[in-house]
Amino acid sequence: MEIFDIEEELTKLPHKPGVYIMHDENEAILYVGKAIDLHNRVRQYFRSGHGHNNSPKILRMVSQISYFEYIITASEMEALVLECNLIKEHRPKYNTLMTDDKGYPFIKVTVDEKFPRIMMSHRMSRDKSLYFGPFTDRKAVHDTIALVKKLFSIRNCNRDLNYGPYNERPCLYHQIGQCDSPCSGNISAEDYQKKIENVVSFLNGNTKDISNELKAKMQNYSENMEFEKAAEIRDLLTSIEKISEKQRAENTSSEDRDIIALARNEKDTVISIFFVRDGTLLGRENHHMSTDSSDTDSEIITEFIKQYYMGTPFIPKEILTVTAINEENLITDFLTERKGQKVHITVPQKGEKKGLIKLAEDNANLVLQQDIERIKRLEKRTTGACQEIADIVGLESVSRLEAFDISNISGYHSVASMVVFENGKPKRNAYRKFRLRTVEGPDDYASMKEVLSRRYTDEKIGTFPDVIMMDGGKGQVHVAEMIVDSLGLDIPVCGMVKDDNHRTRGLYYKDEEVEFPPGSEAIHMITALQDETHRFAINYHKQLRSEGQTHSILDDIPGIGASRKKVLLLHFKDVDNIKKASLEELAGIEGMTQKAAEAVYNFFN
Repeated sequence: MEIFDIEEELTKLPHKPGVYIMHDENEAILYVGKAIDLHNRVRQYFRSGHGHNNSPKILRMVSQISYFEYIITASEMEALVLECNLIKEHRPKYNTLMTDDKGYPFIKVTVDEKFPRIMMSHRMSRDKSLYFGPFTDRKAVHDTIALVKKLFSIRNCNRDLNYGPYNERPCLYHQIGQCDSPCSGNISAEDYQKKIENVVSFLNGNTKDISNELKAKMQNYSENMEFEKAAEIRDLLTSIEKISEKQRAENTSSEDRDIIALARNEKDTVISIFFVRDGTLLGRENHHMSTDSSDTDSEIITEFIKQYYMGTPFIPKEILTVTAINEENLITDFLTERKGQKVHITVPQKGEKKGLIKLAEDNANLVLQQDIERIKRLEKRTTGACQEIADIVGLESVSRLEAFDISNISGYHSVASMVVFENGKPKRNAYRKFRLRTVEGPDDYASMKEVLSRRYTDEKIGTFPDVIMMDGGKGQVHVAEMIVDSLGLDIPVCGMVKDDNHRTRGLYYKDEEVEFPPGSEAIHMITALQDETHRFAINYHKQLRSEGQTHSILDDIPGIGASRKKVLLLHFKDVDNIKKASLEELAGIEGMTQKAAEAVYNFFN
C-alpha cells in the first residue's frame, strides 16, 4: 500500500455526512463510525483537547491507525444504517459490540390457508399470516409449537390443501391421535378453523378454558383408572402453567414495549431486555457486550439499541431504557422509519414503568453475578483457543479459521467442504461445498489444489482467513502453501495431525509438528473444527449419492438444461470428451448458443 499521509488526507475530508473506517498497518478494521460532518468528526481523533479522544480506549485506537477511508452518504440516517451494517459485518476491535449476535424467532400461524399450519419463522414477513413473538430462544419456540400441535391436533405436514384433501391413507400422527388428518378428508375446513381459533386464543395467553377442559379429562381418566393418559394430561397442564407464567405481565397496558437495562463491572457488561407484547410479557433476553471501562452507560445502551434493532424484525412502539441515549432524535427517527409508525424512547422516572426498569436491572445484575465464571470459561474455550493458535503461527491475533476436507468415491461424487470457525465457534452461514470439476478418482492432492484455487480466486466468498487448516499432514500443507504463494497471499497454513487412535494431537506448521501444551484449549477447538469438517463433507457426499444415478456434472453448469445436456452427450458421447472440447467445438454444435458454449468451457477450464 502507498504511504498514507494522515495530515494531508485530513484536509481532503468533505463537509458531508458519511461513515469513516479506521485501519491498522495490516489493513484490519479498528473502528467504524458515522458523522454528520466527516471533516469535523474525523479530524477530532487527531487533535488534542477534544473530549472524546481523552478516553483510554480511543487513545489506544488512534495510536494504531495507519490509514482511514470514508463513504459519503446522502443523510445522517443513511450513515447510521451503513455504520450498523459495517459493524455487524466486520466486528471492529474498538467498537462496542454485542458479543452474541442472535436472531429472534416468531411463531407463525398460516391463517390464510384453508387448513392452516403452525411453524417457527425467523422473520416477520408482510403476508397474511399471524405472528407471535419475538420469543427469547429457539427451544421455547419449538416447545410451544409442539405443545400447541399436540393440544389441538394441528397438522405437521406442509402439503397444499387449499384445493381439497389428497384422499390418501392418514399418516402416523393421525394414528397416534395427534392430527385430525385434513389431508385425508377426516375433518372439515370449518371444524379445523375452530381449532385454529383456539390456537390463536391460546398463543394470546387465554389458557383458562383449555386448562379447565384438560382438568376434566384428567379427572375422567383417573376415575376410569387410565392413569397413563391422566399423567399425560397432568404434564400438559404443567407445561401450560409454565407458559402462562412467562406470558403474564403485571402491567395491563396494551402497548408493545421493550425494557432495557444493564449491569457491569470492570470487565463485563450484561444487557437485559424484556419483551412486552400487547400487555403480555413474552420473555427476556440477556446479551453480553464487549466494552471498555471508559465507556459510559449511555454509550453502551446506545450501541446496543443500534445493533439490536438493526437485526430484529419487530420494533415495539415504546422502548424504556435505564439511561438516556446519545443521538436520541436520530435513532428514534430511524426506528420510526423502520417500523412505519412513531417509536418512543423514554427513561421512566416513577410508577409502573420505573418498576419494569428495576426488574430488568435486577435481572441483569443477577446474570452478571451468576454467569461471570461461565463467561470466562467460554472466552477461554473460544477466543483463548484462538490466541493459542495465533501464538503458534506468530500472529498478534486470530479470528477466522478455514478448514478443508475431501470426500470421494468416483466421478462426480468427488466433493470437498470448507468449514469456517470465527472466534472459536462455527460460522455455518460461511460454510461452502465444492464439487470437483477437473479431478476424477481418489486424488486428494489434485482435488485440494482445485478446491483451494477456486476458493481463493472467488470474489463472492469474500473475507480471507487468518489461518488455513488442512485435514492432513505434510503433503496437504505443501499443496495449500503452493496455492497460497501462487496467488500472492500471505496466509499461514497448518495441518491438523491425528495420532494412531484418530485423535487430534497437534499442528503441522513450517515443516514441524507443534504439540499443544497440557490443558490446552486450542486442541479441543481444533478437534471440533476437524470433526465438523469431516461431518460437513460426508453429509454433502451422502446428499449427492441420494440424488440418484441420473445426476450428471453437467447439471451443475449454469444455463445448461436438460435439452442442451442431451445435445452435448449425443455429440461428444461422454463427459470426458466435453471437458476436452475447445470453445469453437462447443459453439459449433447445433442447439448451442455462444453464451451456453462459454458457460460449459469456463466451467471445465
